[in-house]
Order: sequence, then structure tokens, then C-alpha cells
Amino acid sequence: MKEIAPGVVGEAEIEVTPDTLASKWGSGAVGVFSTPALVGLMEAAALRAVEPYLEDGETTVGALVNITHLAPTPPGLKVRARATLVEACGRKMVFKVEAWDDREKVGEGTHERFVVDRERFISKAKKKVATP
Repeated sequence: MKEIAPGVVGEAEIEVTPDTLASKWGSGAVGVFSTPALVGLMEAAALRAVEPYLEDGETTVGALVNITHLAPTPPGLKVRARATLVEACGRKMVFKVEAWDDREKVGEGTHERFVVDRERFISKAKKKVATP
């Protein structure tokens, strides 16, 4: 991975659709943006922040998410997440993550990711299927 310093920012945005609702994910019985979808959006923002710094064959994987889902977002609105790198130590990166819908802040917290060799990581996962 290329040298990276705290302060790097990435963003991701999604429209709230039936596929992103808590009732669809099974994480609740209401028709609002689900916490699992919020986590995925925040992870996407963090990945976008560091993608330009990755070398060929590298990717990052999420390892820890600690967020608070502050407010519901109904279908039709958009949710935007921002991830700001606050710490980079070796392969480990820590992000401050926040999200807003069209009206208010809907989530905040921290997220950790690690830089990994893509092929080695995939190979390790495939061994789980091949091993009885």
C-alpha cells in the first residue's frame, strides 16, 4: 500500500429502495433503511477513501464496525455516508464514519479495515469449502 495519512475521505450514496429496508433484511419489521444497509454504505465509503492508495493485488476488508443508527429513513430518500481516515498503522486503518439522509444525520461511529492480498484472502476462504 502506498503511504497514506489521516484525513483521507471517501463517500458513498444510495437511494432507499425496497431492497434496503429493515423488513427486507430481516433486521426489523418496519419499512425504513436497515442498519445492515447503513453498515454496508459506510464500509463502501471507507473503501473509496483508500482505493487510490492500494497497490495491484491489494484490497481492504472490514474487521470491526461500531455504529449508532440515529434516525429512520423512509423509501425514496437518499442516504450519503462519509468515512474519514483517523488512523493508519501498518495494514490496519481506522475510520470515523457518518451518514445523512436528505433531512438529518442518521448514523455515526467507527470502522476498522485491513489491507490484504486479494488472491491470498480468497484462497483462504475457498479452503473452508474444500476442507471437510
